[in-house]
Amino acid sequence: MKYLPLGFVGFLVAACPAHAASCPALFAKGVPPALLSETARSGTVQLCNDHYAVLVSEATKGPLWSAEDLTEENLEIADDTNRQGKFFPDMRLPASMRASLTDYRASGYDRGHMTPSGNEPGLASQQQSFLLSNIVPQTGELNRGPWEGVESAVRGWARQEGEIFVVTGPGYDPEHTAKIGRGRIPVPAVTWKAIYDPASNGTGAYVCLNTRKPTCKIIAVALLMQLVNVDPFPALPQSMKEQVVGMPPIRESPYALSKRPRSNRLLKEWGSKAAQKAIKALVKALVQ
Repeated sequence: MKYLPLGFVGFLVAACPAHAASCPALFAKGVPPALLSETARSGTVQLCNDHYAVLVSEATKGPLWSAEDLTEENLEIADDTNRQGKFFPDMRLPASMRASLTDYRASGYDRGHMTPSGNEPGLASQQQSFLLSNIVPQTGELNRGPWEGVESAVRGWARQEGEIFVVTGPGYDPEHTAKIGRGRIPVPAVTWKAIYDPASNGTGAYVCLNTRKPTCKIIAVALLMQLVNVDPFPALPQSMKEQVVGMPPIRESPYALSKRPRSNRLLKEWGSKAAQKAIKALVKALVQ
């Protein structure tokens, strides 16, 4: 892992209020998420913003994780902030690591926030969430459907407990990875959110298939680590990651409700062949 030179960052302060630095307050117990593969750690840069941090990969030109300390107080400010923002490339990054707006244009995929704009307290922080260093390709069906439900559930959890630590990221299928744009941005097989609740001293994770018929599941952080090669909470004991704390159910988004068939059929179960194939590919990559 590396950090951008402070001189380079200072040159860009006027264009972008975010900055590259160590930001332990955003992480559980002050320790950032860890990549479990030495290969994956090559060509990465950690960037700090006002209220979230990301680890950007040269291989994906996007975040491998995006971490935030989500508090009830900040959500109250976010609720009073008009939702607005425009996506823009993160000019703190060298061109070889930077996604562009044209990569997503006419790609068939949404620009999916990892740390959502709806969590950000104030216009400046909200605009920082639209940096492409916080974005991965998501299907519209996921981004405007179950993923919104996951984000809503997590916000409700933070309001109830007062503070939770959230780490969000993509997981890739190394055998079947579509790419978009001239920058060849890889499309993740899944996106996930891991949560540490200091009040209950517990953890859990939501994992969603990034497909045209997305499904989501609640799993233990220990299993998530096997699937995506990221430890979101390295400072926590392994035993805590093997148990799932009581987690809010995934709420249905307005988009999902509007698209629900009249027959009210359930989405395909997590145990479908497509879901199992994606998971097996991710696990296979870990043991190679």
